[in-house]
Amino acid sequence: MNKSRKAPDFWLLASILSLLTIGIVMVYSAGSVLGFHDYGDPFYFVKRQALFAVLGLVAMFFTMNFDYRLLKRYAKIGLIVCFALLVIVLIPGIGVVRGGARSWLGISSFGIQPSEFMKLGMILFLSYWLSKEDYRITHFTRGLLPPLGIIGLAFGTIMLQPDLGTGTVMLGASMLIVFTAGARIKHLAGLAAVGAIGFVGLILAAPYRLARITAFLDPWSDPLGAGYQIIQSLYAIGPGGLAGLGLGMSRQKYSYVPEPQTDFIFSILAEELGFIGGLLVLMLFLILIWRGMRVAMTIDDAFGSLLAVGIVGMVGVQVVINIGVVIGLMPVTGITLPLISYGGSSLTLMLTALGILLNLSRFAR
Repeated sequence: MNKSRKAPDFWLLASILSLLTIGIVMVYSAGSVLGFHDYGDPFYFVKRQALFAVLGLVAMFFTMNFDYRLLKRYAKIGLIVCFALLVIVLIPGIGVVRGGARSWLGISSFGIQPSEFMKLGMILFLSYWLSKEDYRITHFTRGLLPPLGIIGLAFGTIMLQPDLGTGTVMLGASMLIVFTAGARIKHLAGLAAVGAIGFVGLILAAPYRLARITAFLDPWSDPLGAGYQIIQSLYAIGPGGLAGLGLGMSRQKYSYVPEPQTDFIFSILAEELGFIGGLLVLMLFLILIWRGMRVAMTIDDAFGSLLAVGIVGMVGVQVVINIGVVIGLMPVTGITLPLISYGGSSLTLMLTALGILLNLSRFAR
């Protein structure tokens, strides 16, 4: 392994900072009306976003500038802490219910989501565990089932909140690591079939999830209920056209699109900045994913390679789900757009993870 560090990947860093800048601007634009209506301050959301962006950048600078191999020492304890937080948040009186899910720890408007920590904690642990030279993931019972058991336990705990969106992102990134580590395709295919049955069971177990599925297939069947979010999102994207209505000129943010500063911020961005603005954001995400995968393929260290795959997978899965929901290709899941959407713990943790990816890029060929 090349032990000499170089400067972090320029294109990776540039894409991260560009997306963060666009995100802060769009949080103000998309959330100003709601901020004034609910809190009497149009800058309510952007001030908090800027605060967490600064905290995240400090964390990113730190994780970008130490020997990433030291993370192996804390992988186990980190996962244990993440599981403990997931259990604590379920205790009535301690966990805070927001949006129908008991998924927050905190006071008043400030809080953290333990499930966000679990995404990174699971990536670190799996990268450490599956990169051991004596580990044989090709063996089904002794190699593949143990990590899948831990992933399933984490997913199940998150679902107790319930938070299907975050659980799906954690699951997707984790399975990418397992696949990259060398798991046999026939084993994964069989388990995928079982998982699909379980996923259908989760949907049928909660009426609101089933309503989201039917709304996704035909939002006009319930335009004022389950289909409302998708319809209003498309009403925002359509008028944006090629160049948009102009920054700050969205009509749908006036209490039409639900959560315009979080889950559906991309629809407001497309309305104000048009196809060109939306394409620019997607191109920046593609650059981030491309350079991140390049790091995974060129670093001379199994732990670093799996870690890069997991972080890129976390970003990629979240982007695909969020954009898919906003344009009506997927059911509503409550997933934010990385670096763009409003959110304290999600933004800080994402920048922390991307700092690790930048750190890895300093050792890549």
